[in-house]
Amino acid sequence: MKNTTFRRTSAAAVATLALSLSLVACGDEADEAADTASEATSAAGDAASEATEEASESPSEDAAGEGAEAQTFGEACSAVPTSGPGSFDGMVQDPVATAASNNPLLSTLVEAVTAADLVGTLNDLPAATVFAPTNDAFAAIPKKDLKAVLADKELLSSILTYHVIGEQLDPEAVVGEQESVQGGTVEVEGDTEGMTVNGANVLCGNIPTANATVYVIDQVLMPPAN
Repeated sequence: MKNTTFRRTSAAAVATLALSLSLVACGDEADEAADTASEATSAAGDAASEATEEASESPSEDAAGEGAEAQTFGEACSAVPTSGPGSFDGMVQDPVATAASNNPLLSTLVEAVTAADLVGTLNDLPAATVFAPTNDAFAAIPKKDLKAVLADKELLSSILTYHVIGEQLDPEAVVGEQESVQGGTVEVEGDTEGMTVNGANVLCGNIPTANATVYVIDQVLMPPAN
């Protein structure tokens, strides 16, 4: 009887021990599974975080590559400062007359615009396209003639407004006959591979400012006689 009881007790103990070991094993497996799941979740989280960081960085890098300079065309664009108020990114922040005043290629034009009291007029235009003669273009005019023009406010205003179109035109839209603010028309031909305005060459085109698109040209345009 005692042996039977012992055997039963031993069997029960073995069963209990086996059950305990089984539970421990299951617990270990569960812990391992949980650890594996946790590691997988962590890895997935890290991957998602890296993807988010890459996604957030990529647009900014693309945006930098698609700044104001990326829109321009022409060999003389390389002469524009790469930073500061006179740079492409600087000019896009200011209305056209202010933007031109910061560009070293256009200082004589700014002097003429100031003499004609057109700074406020140009800056206040809601939209415009400006054909901007370089300093060299003005220098090609005999000094005596240029001085006389700068002294004649009415004539100067007529010449300068002949360089302005009352809407903002990109390189495709600007091609053709355009009516100037002065009233006369200008003829734009070509494309970004080579563009002219009444025969004057566009040296750097499609420069954005806050209210206008600028095309730098190598000649001063003269309005047709009335």
